[in-house]
This record gives sequence, structure tokens and C-alpha cells, in this order.
Amino acid sequence: MTRPDGETREYDIVIIGSGAGGGTVAQELAPMVAQGVRILVLEQGARLEEHEFTGRELEMSSALYEDAGGFLTADGTMTLAFGRAYGGSTVVYTGTSLIAPDRVIRSWCVPGLDFSDVERRSQKFMAQNDVHYLPRVLLNDNNKLFVTGCARVGAKAEQFPLNLRGCKGSSLCNMGCPNAAKMGTHRVQLPAAERGDVEVVTRAEALRIENHAVVARVHERRPGEKGLPSSWAPGDYRITARMVVAAGGSIGTSALLLRSPALAALRGVGERFTCHPAHILVAEHEREITNDVGHPKSYYLDRAEHEGYVLETCMYFPFVTAKNLTGFGVEHSTFMRAFPRLQMILVLACDKAVPGNRITVDAAGKAVVHYTFTPAVIRSMVSATRMSARIFFAAGARRVHAPSADPTLIEREQAYRLDDLIVERHFLPGRISVSAAHLMGGCAMGQEGASVTDSRGRVHGMPWLRVADSSLFPDSVEVNPYLTVMALADRVAEGIRDDWRA
Repeated sequence: MTRPDGETREYDIVIIGSGAGGGTVAQELAPMVAQGVRILVLEQGARLEEHEFTGRELEMSSALYEDAGGFLTADGTMTLAFGRAYGGSTVVYTGTSLIAPDRVIRSWCVPGLDFSDVERRSQKFMAQNDVHYLPRVLLNDNNKLFVTGCARVGAKAEQFPLNLRGCKGSSLCNMGCPNAAKMGTHRVQLPAAERGDVEVVTRAEALRIENHAVVARVHERRPGEKGLPSSWAPGDYRITARMVVAAGGSIGTSALLLRSPALAALRGVGERFTCHPAHILVAEHEREITNDVGHPKSYYLDRAEHEGYVLETCMYFPFVTAKNLTGFGVEHSTFMRAFPRLQMILVLACDKAVPGNRITVDAAGKAVVHYTFTPAVIRSMVSATRMSARIFFAAGARRVHAPSADPTLIEREQAYRLDDLIVERHFLPGRISVSAAHLMGGCAMGQEGASVTDSRGRVHGMPWLRVADSSLFPDSVEVNPYLTVMALADRVAEGIRDDWRA
């Protein structure tokens, strides 16, 4: 039952969110508890027990993702995937751990932020989370074919450093890893914080932020639902704090601030949203290839700086693959029947922050993401699709499924015509299945008057409020953002410690 009255509780620091940002801040501030500082983490999602990570596609999507992984942009043309669980999106990502490029950090032009600092802090968490290159035994056919295809077209594939410990190659990273091998914040930073007596409350939805307070609603565990019940009784709470840290991710933090009457008018909240629009490309081979064993995402081709895209190896499950294929009837089923013989490449476009792409809230306070594909993004997607098709054919594929082509099924005999078949006019939002998991921006760092926060995540004009997640990015980071979020969260935590002593 919900408490109708609402209970007031007092803490010194409240952290909203437990992902790469919130989990890192919690760990870094944990030593302060021994000095009498009361620290609370609120996480909207549940804390799952190890046996509950089954790897089953539909049930894990419902348990670990916002809207079961089906959160749509306002016009319905793109799906946004982000975690809702103890550990946030670090529970469902593949563990790829790349340091943000120097040129990207410089291009942000954030006073007080430089690449050497981001690099140093990123390396700190690479060591802490056991980032390394996987041995060849865990590289499946899909990854090997990608490397071969890249080499034959004159491109060099690079291996991803991954934060894994004891990987068994189940290829179920996006379903939470049933082998407890992925070193996300749910396995490293949050347990460390809790050992330091930081309190973590799950199923706790932050409704709004008030002056030195958070209003939250703790939900009960419904029958049949995965995860432990919350340690707090279901109901509404007003939690007072000397300092509040918003770390609910790009969409979560932006929507929370916009729902908060005292904060909604802050200049720039919800703006500069970017997301690496992505879609899955598949190709059929003559023989069966291994993709459902080994690590699914071990190699990438970086063309971000000059061509605006990155190609990554990937493995997606039958439901997601079916959703991403265009066509109906025979055309669609032909490729689905060939699932054991499919090679897959994930195309990511490196978009830029533009005025129209932003986060708002509707009348009920739910986040609404407005996103339009710019001509530059479309060009990048088309160029990336052509390169992917060349890699597929060079690796021995018999046919390629290319959503931005006409026809969408390209036979090997037509490989010489890729530039004619894959063209911009066929990239039609709503016709092509596009998704994004690297959600960035909404509370950008920068100069006061032109941004939401400074380089330490301090909200301008509100020294008691900090932001510590990917919403801080003033623009796309052009790589998987996990390590950059942790590095920036480390800076936020350091700033809190310094201000606390002052």
C-alpha cells in the first residue's frame, strides 16, 4: 500500500541513479560516511538476484530496460534503450571501455576541463573494473569475419577493451550477463559504496527536486516481478539533503529537472541531446557461423572523425533482429530462417547537438525526446551501410540486407553497384528501424549563462545541486560513453568532497 501522507527522512547527500554516474559518485563519497555524513542512493529499478539473470530476451528486457527497451522518440522513428535497474545501464551494456578522444574533449570548450584529466580518471576506472582485451578463444565467427572483411577492403578493425572478469562467452551481455562476468557499477562501485555504509534504496522513483530535498515514490514489488522488494515501505517520501546529485542518465536527469518547478526554468535543461543513431545490418553466409557464443562486441572500425560513423560487431537476438529487418512475408522470413548463418554489424552515426533535438516532459511529467535526423547523420548512415556491405561481401557473404537500399536484399552479383543501390533517398525515418543506446546531453557543462552546469557538475546558481551522468556532455563523445561518464562523475565527487571541507 502507498502511504498517503508522505514521510520525511533526512540525509546529507542524496544521489539519484545508480549507473556509471551515480554508482561512481557513491563509491567515491563512501569514505565520508565514517565522518558522520549520511549518504543515500535512490534507484528507480530493482535489484535482481543472480539466479534471476536468465538471459531470456523478453523477460530480461522487461526487467532491466525502461519501457522494456521500447522507449520511442516523439515521432516514433527511433527506439532509445537505457537501463532501469540497480547499476543502471551498466547492467545491460556490452562492457566496451574506450577513452574519449582528445579532439572531442577539446571541441567541447568547457572551462576547467581538459583531456589529460579525463584520460587519467578513465584509466583509474579501467584498472578498477578490470578492463582488458579478450583472448582469441572468446572471439566468435562473427567477429573474425568482420576483421577479415575489413582487412580485405583495406580497413583496420580494432579490438575493444572490455571490463569483464571470468567471461564465459554466453553472448548475453545486453540481457544482464547470467555469468556475473560484466564489471558494471552493480558489481564494482555500488557494492564498494554499500560496504562503506552508503544506503541504496531500489524501486525508488524520484518525482521532483525541491530546495535541498527530493520527493520520491517507492513502488511495491508486483507479483511475478523480478528483483528484490525495496528496503523502504511503498509510499511517498520527502528526503531532505544538504546536497543532491542527479545521475539518472541523459533522459532521466533532464526530465527530473524539468518536472521540478524550481528548476524547470534553468537555461539549457533538456537541450543538446545526442545519441549515436544506430541500426543493425545483416548478411547471409553459405555456412553457419557462431555468433551466439563468445563475446558479441569485440571489434570496431572507427570512421568518426572524417566520415561520422563507427562500425561495431554485434549479436542481436531473434526478436530484435526481426524488428530491424525491413520487408514483409517471404522477403522478411528468408533472412529470419537464415538466422544461424547471419553475420551482423552495428552501424552508429556520430551525430551533433542541434537546437531541435531535445528532451521535454509531457503533462504527466514523462520524458519526451524530440529527435530529427539531420542530413549529416543520414549521409553518415548511408556511407556506413555501404562500407558494411563491402565488408560483408569481402568476408564471403552471399547476400546483404541493407535497409537504405532498393532493393533491400543485395546479392553478391550486385556488389559492384553498392553506391547506386544504397543512397540517401532510401533512408526514410519510420521505414528503417533505428535505435540508440548512447544517450547524451540535456544538462550540458560549460560557461555560466550558456550551459546548465560547470565542469564539476555544479548547477549554475544552485551550489547544493550537482549533475553526474551523460547529460553533462555538451555534444556527442563519438565513442561508447561509459568511461567518460565515470571520469566526469569522479570529478563531481571530488568537487563535492572539496566543497564539503570548505
